[in-house]
Amino acid sequence: MQWVKRTLIGLVVLGGLTYLYYTEVKPVVIFGLREDYAHAIPHQKVPDGLVSLKAEACGVCHVDIYNEWKTSIHAQAYTDPFFQAYWTKDKHIWVCLNCHTPLENQQPTLIKDIPRDRVERAVQEPNPHYDKEYQQEGVTCAACHVRDGVIMGPYEDAKAPHPTKYDPTFRTAQLCQRCHSVVGGPAQFYNGGPCGTYPEYEDGHWKKERGFICQSCHMPEIERPVAIGGPVRQGRQHLWRGGHDPAMVKRAIDVKIVADPAEPKPGDKVRVTLTLVNAGAGHKLPTGDPDRHFTVEFAVEDQKGKVLEQQSDTMGRWILWQPAIVELHDNRLMPLAGRNYTFEYRVPKESSGLKLITKVRYHIQTEGQHQMLIDKYGLTAKDPYNFIVYERAAALNGNLTEAFAQSVAETHLACATPGHS
Repeated sequence: MQWVKRTLIGLVVLGGLTYLYYTEVKPVVIFGLREDYAHAIPHQKVPDGLVSLKAEACGVCHVDIYNEWKTSIHAQAYTDPFFQAYWTKDKHIWVCLNCHTPLENQQPTLIKDIPRDRVERAVQEPNPHYDKEYQQEGVTCAACHVRDGVIMGPYEDAKAPHPTKYDPTFRTAQLCQRCHSVVGGPAQFYNGGPCGTYPEYEDGHWKKERGFICQSCHMPEIERPVAIGGPVRQGRQHLWRGGHDPAMVKRAIDVKIVADPAEPKPGDKVRVTLTLVNAGAGHKLPTGDPDRHFTVEFAVEDQKGKVLEQQSDTMGRWILWQPAIVELHDNRLMPLAGRNYTFEYRVPKESSGLKLITKVRYHIQTEGQHQMLIDKYGLTAKDPYNFIVYERAAALNGNLTEAFAQSVAETHLACATPGHS
């Protein structure tokens, strides 16, 4: 009977520990509640001289900037179908809004207390200033530019029909840190946060040796009047192109292919090496949401398009989400780093019409994740969840190295001028 007693005690202890883990330790969200994003940006009033905080009101004078913002993922931070599906999956947990609709004016509840930093236990009350229509604007103009009734900006001599104030932060990458620096919390085991683009940049070569900031690539420099009738200034486009934009991803990579032998003959075993380089990003590739990844694909096809042999390799980050959040593997590329992928194929005696196709594909999510979000969480995205950023084909009975010589990145590191901020 003693063993029965010990077994029962063990089960009770195990049950108690399991209960404590799931109520006090297990992470509810993928990040820790760092102080500067545990709460929304405090309620902002409309500055004197303006009729509204809404982007449309800003666009009356700042026409070009407003039109650029409307095309950006910042403007879609709340309405983006991928976010809405994932947010539904996460039971509309309030803390996600602190980056996707960062102003208190845009949020339906006020967070009064967060006992023991447990987001599910937050004490909330209705927000009397909540503007549902304003919430749709996501990361809107005021999220960065309005504080305490004043328009903040990068110019010391600004003249405008509203109060202005120079803020040197606008000339640094620190402006992006609040939302692009997700860090881990309890029972989360990472080498870096799951959406830690800013720390990747902060520790990187581009900042320390080249003087680049996030804006160098994501807000390209431009000379123009900031507002209608204003002086021509050196400013930045408000585009924030990133992982959802094929052209931006193409600019970040360089691809080179070498075949050995370069001109294989029937019976030869040809070895093709594709080198993928992070040639144009100041952070890891891919970055951001840990679902994002690249695949490097090889295929041999005959004249009719029938695949005779194929191979696919994946570059990304793998994370275990349950019962604890644990980083399993990360083979993403650091800035300026490259990696070789090889494919071997025995050329048949009859090689006429055979071609070798190489592709690099960028995935916002896997096919399984995409289908799961459609079936269970109402994903309606028209945007592609993967797209090809490099593709070449070469006849197997020709000079493969020469056929594959053209690179994706026509200008390396050309997204900005070093030192400009």
